Amino acid sequence: MPLLKASFIFTLGLATSLFISSSFAESQPTSQSTVKLKPVPELQDPPSDRFPGDPAEHKAVYMFNKADSGYQLGILNSIQAMIKRYGDNVDIAVVAIGPGLHVLAKEPKREVDELTYARVESFAKDYNVRWVACGNTMNTLHWTDSDMRPFAEYSEVGAAALMELQEEGYKPLVW
Repeated sequence: MPLLKASFIFTLGLATSLFISSSFAESQPTSQSTVKLKPVPELQDPPSDRFPGDPAEHKAVYMFNKADSGYQLGILNSIQAMIKRYGDNVDIAVVAIGPGLHVLAKEPKREVDELTYARVESFAKDYNVRWVACGNTMNTLHWTDSDMRPFAEYSEVGAAALMELQEEGYKPLVW
């Protein structure tokens, strides 16, 4: 009798475990499932007469001013999402100030994640993302243009570059 009771308990436990596992699996998204988002009517692109190669209808500028890898990852992921969403219909500029400047250095003095370093170059070369270095920060670090990566642009004052890009129609995207 104890063997029968133990066998019953084992079978019951196994059945419960299988039920919970299958219920959990059904509730988990699969790599093939996609989440359907409710569109926001105001955010739908109106028809455009823009021809590929025409000036972009959208302009965004980011300030890249921290060495924190999570902060940098967030900005790089946002840049990637903007490129995915708008393709060549968005001009993106990133102004690197203070600790964020090190991603533009040939030999950074602060630790820069290897993937971050590679993505910055890829965005510049493959998607024409402009990377603007703050001249004041460069001077503080005693860096010249020979210390910077070849795609880097320069502004005497990084904050002024942010303001001037906004005056040219770039929208600031803030982290």
